Amino acid sequence: MLAPGAAARNADQPFVLLISDRPAERMALERAIGLVMDCCAVEPGAILPSARPHLVILDAPPDRVATVNIAVGTPTRPVPCLLLARGGPVPVPGAHVRQLPATAPRQAVLASAFAMIEDATRSAETRRRRLVEHVSGATAIVADLFDSAALGAGLRRIDIDRGTELVLDAVSEVGIGAWLEAVWRHDIGVYQHTLGVAGHAATFGSKIGLGRGDRGRLVRAALLHDIGKSRIPVEILNKPGPLTPEEFRLMQRHPDIGASLLTAQGAFEPEVIDVVRHHHERLDGRGYPDRLAGAAISDLVRIVSICDVFSALTERRTYRQPASGPEALAIMVESEGHLDPDLLRTFAPVVLGNDTLAA
Repeated sequence: MLAPGAAARNADQPFVLLISDRPAERMALERAIGLVMDCCAVEPGAILPSARPHLVILDAPPDRVATVNIAVGTPTRPVPCLLLARGGPVPVPGAHVRQLPATAPRQAVLASAFAMIEDATRSAETRRRRLVEHVSGATAIVADLFDSAALGAGLRRIDIDRGTELVLDAVSEVGIGAWLEAVWRHDIGVYQHTLGVAGHAATFGSKIGLGRGDRGRLVRAALLHDIGKSRIPVEILNKPGPLTPEEFRLMQRHPDIGASLLTAQGAFEPEVIDVVRHHHERLDGRGYPDRLAGAAISDLVRIVSICDVFSALTERRTYRQPASGPEALAIMVESEGHLDPDLLRTFAPVVLGNDTLAA
């Protein structure tokens, strides 16, 4: 079980996760570290907090070290770990791991912990600034794309590629949760949705092992999937309630409008245009605009469709509260015949492990 008070800790505050099987040492370290940063102290084998810690201090026998997931972050952004090794150094890979003997004086352990906290704090601030820059840059690019499309001007491929790189770099560096939190701080309507879908696409693409080039194509398609909405009246896009049948028919034209815009440009891959035109198709053939079914719907379309539906369900709307990640997935699973069930099963762990979407 969690240490007393751990469940009540403010998940928004940085904290150190201390895992130790030595009660006296655990209490002393927890008390000392708590003077600098919130500290959650648990025994090996306890349920760990779902939030990402600032630092992990692992004080356990060698046979327990292998059972603890030191990289509680992501493969591209592991959490720094101070390992108090017993019986000599423990072969734990990763530059994020620093080792001291478990017999080291407590003062030396605290000095190392505080130095690692300082480094992590400095890195976190750098990542925060970079994230703000990436979100601001991507938002400006998407806004310009929609404005250009609305006015009938050309879409600059160099801008789209730049937006794609901003999304890929940011999600790789800070994860989908931080990306969504930054995007959701702004009430930017269709741009917010576009950036959310692109972030989920980048995360999903990495999850299924796509290379950088394929992930770039996937994110590029996500950034453009709703470009046809640039030609839909704003009063319909932002209507705070159900659309009339006539308004809904007009809204259903946006995939065809977007695909026509990109085809006329002549600078976009057929796979991207396919996503723009068909992201509202369903496996059972009841989608639009072409009522494609089954194998006629490409894998890229299937992936973006999942990201599109999930983003729409979990975003703020003027007429409803956003669904949590589990609620959105339940709706998607129940919508039989719509989304690819195999891809949906792969997508689920990505979002269920995300604190931003869990509540």
